[in-house]
Amino acid sequence: MARRTTAPHGAQVGGQAPEGSTARHGHAATGLATASHPGALGAGHPAHAGAPAPHGDGEEHPPSRGGPVRRVRRFGAGGRWWVWLGRAVLWALIIVIVVNGGRAAFVSFTEGTAPAQPQAEPGGRFPSTAASAYAQEFAGVYLNYDEAAADTRASRLAAYLPEGADPQLGWNGAGRLRLEEVYVAGVDVRDAKHGMVMLAVRVNGAWMRLAVPVYASGDSMVISGQPALLPVPPKASLPAPPAGTEEIDAPATSELERQLPGFFQAYAASDNADLTRYLEQGTTVTGLDGAVRFVALQDLVVPPGGNTRQITATVVWRIATAGTTRVPPGELTQTYELAVTKQDGNWYVKDIQGSTEPTGQ
Repeated sequence: MARRTTAPHGAQVGGQAPEGSTARHGHAATGLATASHPGALGAGHPAHAGAPAPHGDGEEHPPSRGGPVRRVRRFGAGGRWWVWLGRAVLWALIIVIVVNGGRAAFVSFTEGTAPAQPQAEPGGRFPSTAASAYAQEFAGVYLNYDEAAADTRASRLAAYLPEGADPQLGWNGAGRLRLEEVYVAGVDVRDAKHGMVMLAVRVNGAWMRLAVPVYASGDSMVISGQPALLPVPPKASLPAPPAGTEEIDAPATSELERQLPGFFQAYAASDNADLTRYLEQGTTVTGLDGAVRFVALQDLVVPPGGNTRQITATVVWRIATAGTTRVPPGELTQTYELAVTKQDGNWYVKDIQGSTEPTGQ
């Protein structure tokens, strides 16, 4: 096998330097100068004469045709970890958005397809107001009957009765009954669906009470059992008044006895211009719009106190007889509670209400 002999550096073969030897030697020297002296001419410039262009991958590359092995310098390589960190953050953000978006869509889908839950009655309480109106309507049918129109009554009652109930609800089909007046007296609530509506009724000229059992479910109602007639409440006895003499402020009573007749005259007529003279600033009182005429201030009770008092006044009204002028008008005596306040030596009315003071004592 033929062997290749390499001439020493600087030696010439056949009196001439080998082709390319000068370029290779100069290239190696330039590379050494660049590595050893960064500030040397051509340092940091890969395109320096005779130097191959960097590959940018940080690997060692042999020089062309037998030159020494060298590492190509890569500028900016020290910040590559920032690039990888940014990519990692970006991918994490994308994953979070995708996961949350999918979860929201799933929840929205499942909620939209879930069966609707039944709505409970507000507060779980018996509908007393609605049941009262229902019981009044029922009483208008139940307490009106005529043996000549029994079938009509039965057909009307059917709207209030459960299936299978007696169509006449206890009436034997004989006689005649007429409901003249009906009012709600109260409601005895048994639970959220059951209640007993108490009605005050006048039938054939007599007052009594009618207990009506009502069953309620949502907006639906039905008469759940036989009604019952009951007597009107008995008359109560008032407690005895407290022992001792009630204290009276005589000077304030005298002042108010002079001012209140004018107030009650304006109150009877609803004379707003005149009423304003007797009212505390900011107070509004409507009056009786001429339905009565003031006759007299019969009694006045003014307890001791400061500039604001709660007093009791008994007034006589005259009321014209309706529909005729030949019958003399009647008179009614009524008692009021008034809140009054004293300003600059005058008393002014702040409020007027009915009185709870016992009568006949």
